[in-house]
Amino acid sequence: MFKKYQLRSYNFRLVILVLISTLFGTAVIYSAQPDLLLKQCFGVVLSIAVMIFISLIDYNWVMKLYWLGYIGCIGLLLCVEIFGSSGGGAQRWLNLGFVQIQPSELSKVILIIFTAKLISNYKDKLNTWKFLGVLALLLAIPMGLVLAQPSLSTTMVIGLILLTVIYCAGLSYKIMGIVIAVSIPLVVGMMLYISNPNQILLKDYQRNRIMTFFHPDENEAGAYQQEHSVQAIGAGQLSGKGLNNDDPSSLKNSGYIAEAQTDFIFAVVGEELGFVGCCFVILLLSAIVIECIIAAIRAKDFAGRLVCCGVAGYIAFQSFINIGVATRILPNTGQPLPFFSYGLTSLLTLYIAIGFVLNIGLQRNIERDDNIFADDFRG
Repeated sequence: MFKKYQLRSYNFRLVILVLISTLFGTAVIYSAQPDLLLKQCFGVVLSIAVMIFISLIDYNWVMKLYWLGYIGCIGLLLCVEIFGSSGGGAQRWLNLGFVQIQPSELSKVILIIFTAKLISNYKDKLNTWKFLGVLALLLAIPMGLVLAQPSLSTTMVIGLILLTVIYCAGLSYKIMGIVIAVSIPLVVGMMLYISNPNQILLKDYQRNRIMTFFHPDENEAGAYQQEHSVQAIGAGQLSGKGLNNDDPSSLKNSGYIAEAQTDFIFAVVGEELGFVGCCFVILLLSAIVIECIIAAIRAKDFAGRLVCCGVAGYIAFQSFINIGVATRILPNTGQPLPFFSYGLTSLLTLYIAIGFVLNIGLQRNIERDDNIFADDFRG
């Protein structure tokens, strides 16, 4: 379970980047909603402790329990379906008395490990339709439970993460071409179908968010969240109005930024820290993703490489979606900005994922260090 590691192999760059992002995010959360500071600080301390603990556990030992993790993931999601707490029209949380957890967030890292281990066990069968069909069926069960909460955006993020893992495992371009060729008309047909007010695939609020994105003039009431977000980012100009400012013209201070501490934390960054602050956030997140990719290339085995790829995709896709929503280049969804948004389960899940990347880095393939970019990344 535990191994002896060399301290010099510990990826302190990644740790520092994650800590800077989290402390930066905590400062912005305090500016957005001061009464959440204590809870967020507790979450940060707990997450750091869990990250350090996981970083010292041999990831291969954890991955041996991949079926147990998969069953546990389904069990948690079923508990949400039966006993879960509701809020905002969705049932996504489990109330443990002293804290609420969101199993759909934890499922992201659990399914990364499960998919990586399963593929590594049957690597030679990856490009067979039988294996891909079984894999798709296994992953459809937890994803379907997340979708039923309902949480369409989280289901899509999980799908993108797992597709990243499968692609990096060496999925055939021929198979990808067939899937894309089939998917395009299906997506077009689905978009045409959900444009019908009588459709039954999506909840009304989900459909309204999508239709508002494409036709904002026809639904001004539904577009106000993203409109105010874009206005707030623009109002920050180059350097912003400053954290915790008392400017009466501030959209945040006037309560116009919805979910300022979570989904639209990037709008607070834009208004209070300006273009410079926004660029700094994007650079931090990009650097974390790059460190995960480097860890993947240096990984000593195939499974470790896939886990790092999955974590890189997790942070990259979720960051892109959150910032895309805040800047109105994507329809409104409810995804937190990694390491910056408020939320215990989201933060803890991210730190668990980073803990695995750190442990994989501790057991890295030293022979690759001198020429890490020479390897075929998908091999």
